[in-house]
Amino acid sequence: MRNAFAEEMTLLAQDDPRLVLLSGDIGNKLFDKFKAVDESRFYNCGVAEANMMGVAAGMALNGLRPFVYTITPFTTTRCFEQIRVDVCYHHAPVVIVGTGSGLSYAELGPTHHSLEDMAILRTLPGMRVLAPCDSTELRLALRAVLQDDSPTYIRIGKKGEPAIHATPPVFKLGEAIVLRPGKDVALLCAGNMMAETLKAADVLAAKGVSAEVVSFHTVKPLDEKYLQAASARFGLVATVEEHSRIGGFGSAVSEWCVAQNSPLRQLSFGTDDVFLHKVGSQNYARAQFGLTAEAIAARVSASLKT
Repeated sequence: MRNAFAEEMTLLAQDDPRLVLLSGDIGNKLFDKFKAVDESRFYNCGVAEANMMGVAAGMALNGLRPFVYTITPFTTTRCFEQIRVDVCYHHAPVVIVGTGSGLSYAELGPTHHSLEDMAILRTLPGMRVLAPCDSTELRLALRAVLQDDSPTYIRIGKKGEPAIHATPPVFKLGEAIVLRPGKDVALLCAGNMMAETLKAADVLAAKGVSAEVVSFHTVKPLDEKYLQAASARFGLVATVEEHSRIGGFGSAVSEWCVAQNSPLRQLSFGTDDVFLHKVGSQNYARAQFGLTAEAIAARVSASLKT
């Protein structure tokens, strides 16, 4: 996804002179083409993320459209106060992009895992939270967020994520995208777990279960219209995310169900309330939390029988 981000930012910069890019000392080579458009609009702010966020807020309040980019824990938890006070309090149109989200940097340990970012940022007034499932959704999201002036957080993977969309879908902020219609259960996915979610739907199909697969690229605000319709169509939904089950996408859906007094049953797939001290690949780390197609399908199938 990071390559798609760099490419799309370069294209957008050619059309919008307000666009500036701030980096926390990563991706300097990645943004060579962006710098070729206008090197004065690229700022390597170094390993000083809190300061970078304040700089971005000041730029936004002076008419620019800053995009802040670095590894997710360092652009969210490390500078949460600046996001809250400098960006959201002033409703400054800063776009925060966290790369290597979830367990993308599994081999580097808990300091580089980002399993709390959606939870903390969706609490902030006025902050939008996006989790595109592939590079296509990311490109569409970047174009969309430039059309208004809300603070926005976009969590993305690292590299090598499979393409989900063969062609660009109709994309609107706050509107989920149905990738595969179904009638027995709905699998709602936020972010880069979509490939595994689609595989889980295939496993369920082999068992005679028709699973609807939906991309919730916007975690805040939720697509309440889809959830309302799902309440009438399904007895069970499963939320899937590479994020803690506390406070993330699954929690947002649960909160909606409680507020609406919805009878909808929900399974929540995400990481547990622990730090993962075992070191391995992203797929290895996912397996520790049951974030595999087989594990997802097994729990969904068992729940449908109860």
